[in-house]
Amino acid sequence: MKRVAIQADDFDISAELAALEALGGGGVASFTGIVRGEEGLVALELEHYPAMTQRQAERIAEEAMARWPLLGLSIIHRHGRLLPGERIVFVGTASRHRAAALESCAFLIDWLKSRAPFWKKAHYADGAGAWVAPRAEDEAKAQDWDR
Repeated sequence: MKRVAIQADDFDISAELAALEALGGGGVASFTGIVRGEEGLVALELEHYPAMTQRQAERIAEEAMARWPLLGLSIIHRHGRLLPGERIVFVGTASRHRAAALESCAFLIDWLKSRAPFWKKAHYADGAGAWVAPRAEDEAKAQDWDR
């Protein structure tokens, strides 16, 4: 099972976890990202080029399936205008053993955070807006997986 979805709509974490658990492995790992409302943020807007984003996310999912003995994985990344407290991303992995599930989940979220082709614009309470720059620590984590 491999599910990769780039979508505007929210997602059901319970349904995603149930699908991964149904694969019969010994471990399911997951990460859910939530839009933070710090520093006066009122919305985070994510733009992307759909064909490119889907293709890249599919490619990284295939890489995870090749690197770890996974029974399945689920990647969901939202786009559009999201408010603080809303879910933005979900990654779930299933394997016979916990190490593969945990490592592959970390790999996928590190890739999504640093290399997925999304452009993020922060909107603030005072009316200001700013494009979100990549964080050096996120890139460093992604580079660790290249070694």
